[in-house]
Amino acid sequence: MSTLAHTMMTAARSADSGLAGPGELDRYPYADAPVADRVGAPVWEGADPELGRVGRRTAGSRGRGLHGQLVQQLGQMIVSGDLGADRPLVPEEIGQRFEVSRTVVRESLRVLEAKGLVSARPNVGTRVRPVSDWNLLDPDIIEWRAFGPQRDDQRRELSELRWTIEPLAARLAAGHGRDDVQQRLGDMVEIMGHAMGQGDALTYSRADTEFHTLLIQVAGNRMLEHLSGIVSAALQVSGGPVTGCDRPTEASLAHHARIVDALAAADGGAAEAAMRQLLTVHPEVERVVPAPREH
Repeated sequence: MSTLAHTMMTAARSADSGLAGPGELDRYPYADAPVADRVGAPVWEGADPELGRVGRRTAGSRGRGLHGQLVQQLGQMIVSGDLGADRPLVPEEIGQRFEVSRTVVRESLRVLEAKGLVSARPNVGTRVRPVSDWNLLDPDIIEWRAFGPQRDDQRRELSELRWTIEPLAARLAAGHGRDDVQQRLGDMVEIMGHAMGQGDALTYSRADTEFHTLLIQVAGNRMLEHLSGIVSAALQVSGGPVTGCDRPTEASLAHHARIVDALAAADGGAAEAAMRQLLTVHPEVERVVPAPREH
């Protein structure tokens, strides 16, 4: 096996949080909500009862430290509907419930604001925004929706979006003919095959994610490249596969290899067709998009 394959087989999963860096903490005054407005204040019992203190939540949290963990918890509560639209979020109450500092609360709300989940205005405070305002393409929100009450809609929408994005990206990538990219994609297929034989789902998933992300990035379309994070997030959402990529099989591996061969031959039509076949391997997807007709 190549050095690259060996490295991926043994490397630990990245702990990258994907969160924005710290910003100015006092951009908004976050005034306390008037007593009359607190009738609709959040009922924190909707949170995970095992958390008690957010600092105990170390495993499974994408964020680093208390700040990242609080972003994760509040984001999940908003997306799941435990914190409904237009509900006031009072920093003091959040801090007391999760036993974190006001600074941690404020910075966490900044991140949620950037994702469109909350809005903060002087003399009004912070409130949950309606779904129509959320950045539904944000990888964190994709993940939170995939594990919440909207899981079926999220997976269907991801499937439809990938069906639109990836076949086009495969066609465009076939015209670039970069040897280094061809080698890298071939390496990913090799790693996936070895991982499947070893029953190593984690390594298979990581190689699969890199394969699809790289393919979009080399399509030569910067707007498509901007959407590569969506595909990456979709592939990392576990449970209930939405495409043929999500369940290692000989068929899905063969379709990946066909894509690489088509790119090497600069055959955009074949690359697009192979990608469409890959995205419709399983019956779960065929109810969303029809399988390509054989001519």
